[in-house]
Amino acid sequence: MADIKELRCVIGGCTHQIEDVTYTCPEHGELGTLDIFYDYEALKNTIDRDEISASRVMTSWRYKPLLPIAPDSKVPPLNVGWTPLYDTPRIANALGVRQAWVKDDGANPTGSLKDRASTLVLARALEQGISTVSTASTGNAAAALAGLGASVPEIDIVIFVPATAPEAKIAQLLVYGAQVMLVEGSYDEAFDLCMEVCEAEGWYSRNTGVNPFTTEGKKTVALEIAEQLKWNVPDVVVVSVGDGSIISGTHKGFVDLYRLGWIDKIPRLIGVQAAGSSVLAHAWKNGLKAEDIVQTTATTIADSISSELPRDRAKALRAVRDTNGAYVTVSDDEIVSAIPQFAQLSGVFAEPAAVATYAGAQRAVQSGVIHADESVCLLMTGNGLKDVRRAQQSVAQGIRVQPNINAVREALVRIRKT
Repeated sequence: MADIKELRCVIGGCTHQIEDVTYTCPEHGELGTLDIFYDYEALKNTIDRDEISASRVMTSWRYKPLLPIAPDSKVPPLNVGWTPLYDTPRIANALGVRQAWVKDDGANPTGSLKDRASTLVLARALEQGISTVSTASTGNAAAALAGLGASVPEIDIVIFVPATAPEAKIAQLLVYGAQVMLVEGSYDEAFDLCMEVCEAEGWYSRNTGVNPFTTEGKKTVALEIAEQLKWNVPDVVVVSVGDGSIISGTHKGFVDLYRLGWIDKIPRLIGVQAAGSSVLAHAWKNGLKAEDIVQTTATTIADSISSELPRDRAKALRAVRDTNGAYVTVSDDEIVSAIPQFAQLSGVFAEPAAVATYAGAQRAVQSGVIHADESVCLLMTGNGLKDVRRAQQSVAQGIRVQPNINAVREALVRIRKT
């Protein structure tokens, strides 16, 4: 386990010991999310990049020495992390940038990056002897906790999810055997209810933006990007943003590597929000602090990045501001159009919230936020099978033909003329 120095409040800089707090800063409440800081000088003397690269553990647990879990702690058995990083010259050409990669986190066990946070939170629960873990989610975090939880029989999983979440995502939770509470309300209402029940019942909350271990789990995607590129990080990393936890976790990973001296720069982070759920983009554009953000109605087809009040808003704003990055917004129509565009250029099928990254990268290049001479990594956070209905809306129907070769040839001629 990395030597934990302290937990530090992102709002007031207050410091705490890990045994003294569970979630957020006692002085600054829910907004005061915490960073886990390590003794980086000690880490420099105990582990180096070559040791990590020589590891035969082909999961996120290859980074266990850089995570807040004891070396001998039990961890969930499913293979989370070490997802593919594809060099995608056709994406680079379409965007008009020097080089582009796609990090496909839809290849995780339950189909999303959220598995990274869930595996670490469950490992923490096992370490602490906790019997029930819960979360609120629009789908992916819930599926991640339910799926990873199913592999850990010692722990019960209770999920709070808006009743309006895609049916496929709700079905996934039920298949894994989680206890599913379909909340007649928004994600934010499900979140508040989950926290209330966790406090009353003594459960452990995995909720994004509240539990600091979620950030540490999500940071492993940045560690992988760096290692898979032989520690030469991209100029820009583009991330879709809802609650803000993925972009803040990505930022934390690169910051940790930079503090260790393993990379020579921190990539600029570009956050992409749906136009109908864009409070962070608005705050960034108008120079607002996290404390100034107020809850607004969120409406977007990209359910995984729909948030009325981002819970990790302080870290999410910091991630962009500290890296000289930016926030951009894209419409739902742009997101739907991007589903087949991106798949046909990369071979990666991504759900709406994930493919928003590609639509946002297009917008960022067009507006001069991303420059033609830069290298770019697009983080795909969820598999397209998460929301097949939207994918169906993005493409035309197949061509009906009679069962003979001439009918096929005629159809192909018609297709190739269009």
